[in-house]
Formats: sequence, C-alpha cells, structure tokens
Amino acid sequence: MNKFILPLAGAAALALGAYLIFKPEPETTPLASSSRPAQGDPIVSVALPDALSPNAQIGKRAFDSVCAACHGENAAGKEGFGPPLVHKIYEPSHHGDMSFLLAAQRGVQAHHWRFGDMPPQEDVTQGDVKAIIAYVRELQRANGIN
Repeated sequence: MNKFILPLAGAAALALGAYLIFKPEPETTPLASSSRPAQGDPIVSVALPDALSPNAQIGKRAFDSVCAACHGENAAGKEGFGPPLVHKIYEPSHHGDMSFLLAAQRGVQAHHWRFGDMPPQEDVTQGDVKAIIAYVRELQRANGIN
C-alpha cells in the first residue's frame, strides 16, 4: 500500500501544476455582466494608463480620427461595428505590430469576430499606423495584456 502513495501524490501534484499552468485566463471584463451591449456601446471596459508616451499621444489622435468609429473610444470595441483592440486576442504574441500595419494597408477578412471584413484604411500613412500601434499597445499594457 505504501508503495502506491508516493506515485499517487506525485501524479496529483503534476495534475495540479498542469491545471494551474494551462487553466484558461478570464477574458477582458465585459461591461454588461449577462446581457449583450446595445448597438454602438463599448464591448469591454478599458483602464487608461496614467500617461501616454509622446508617440502614443500622436497615435491616440490618429486612432480617434480614423479607428474609433468602428473600434470604439480607447479601443474598447463598438457593438455592431468593430472589435475591441484591448483584448487578449490582439496581444503582441498573437497579433504582432505587422498584423496591424497590414490590416490598415490591405484590410482584414473577418476571422475572430462577427463584425464583417475590415476595409483597407487608405487615409492613414504607415507612420500614422505605427503611432496608433504605440497607443494600442500602451492601452493593452495598462489592462494586463502584454
């Protein structure tokens, strides 16, 4: 009987460790706990950083003029229009900066969300998009998305 206790305890410890490592992380906090946001409402709640870098400040202005119509104020998404960019789907390890550059340049076929395809954004320069990326990445970091 004693020869089975140590292997069982080891297997239990291994299972617990695997669970803690691979358990799903909670999604970015939805605004409404059980109901879907109304058309045009923000999709997630976004905590703002204490301050933005100079490049991110430029990016915020560009984002507000070009992107916010669909992606919402502070990249919180906009129900019925576009997804939140402050979301773990857009963390740098899944959607790198080049993904954002190509999305603005070429558009994107819908694949994570059901908002339809994103058209190319012909009115923004590559420099604008780089500043927008800086803004979005700073918002993401302020919300625990690294």
